[in-house]
Order: sequence, then structure tokens, then C-alpha cells
Amino acid sequence: MLLERLLTARITEHHGEVGMNAEWMVRAIWGAGLVHSGIVVANFPLPGRLRVRERLAGVPLFIRQIFYVHWLYIVIVVGMFAALCFGFARELAGGSGLGRFLSGFLCGFWALRIVLQVFYYDRMVRRENRILDWLYLGSLVVLVAVFGAAAWR
Repeated sequence: MLLERLLTARITEHHGEVGMNAEWMVRAIWGAGLVHSGIVVANFPLPGRLRVRERLAGVPLFIRQIFYVHWLYIVIVVGMFAALCFGFARELAGGSGLGRFLSGFLCGFWALRIVLQVFYYDRMVRRENRILDWLYLGSLVVLVAVFGAAAWR
């Protein structure tokens, strides 16, 4: 009991947050960093699985180049989201106004992605890859929940 109080006081003094709830949120954000990392890794075999080269064969070269550059930039941004989660978890967990803002942004970013996944993307392709689709949707729900909780702390 005394040790727990001393540790909580030390955490509060050092990080400006309160005890175990803050530590749980930090761990949840680290978990969100793992989810982001998984999304990045999944994007390496994805073009082959979706037969992107074959499906873009008739598209003008410049449009294909734009598509590939945008895909790469999205992967870089998601990788930066992972880096934010691992490097600045305490801030994202509500340790600062900027951290709460970024958590709110990430919550909205991934919530919009859920809407696009469900209502915009081709249902046939989603059905052909049902397990991956559900795994991805589940990952997005986790990200929305974690960052939503962090933003409202």
C-alpha cells in the first residue's frame, strides 16, 4: 500500500498524470503503436495480393506513378503514427494539450477510415478477402477506441 502510494506520487510528480489509469492508457497507446506497425507491415504484400500491377496495367503511367507515391506516403504516415505512439505515449495519453489534440485527430482519422472501408470500398474485393477485411476493421475499431479514450481523458 505504501509502495503503491509512493510509486503513484512519483509517477504524478514526474509525468503530471495520475497513477494506474494513466499507466494503463500509456500501455494501450503502445498497443496502438503495434497495430500501426502491423498496418505498415501488411502493406508490403498487399499490392501483390490485390493484383495492383495487373489492375493498373491500362492506366496511364503518370496516374500509376501518382497511385504508388500516394500509397508509399500513406505507409510512411502510418509509420509515423506508430513512432508517435512509441515515443510520445504519455503525451498522447492526455499528458498535454497537444497530445490530446493528436489523440483526437487519430481517433477521427481512423473513424473516417472505418466509414470508407465499410461504405466506399468495393464489396466484391472485401468479400474475396473477408478475413483480412475483418482483421483490418477490428484493428481500426481498436485504434478509434484507444485514441478516443485518450482524447477525452
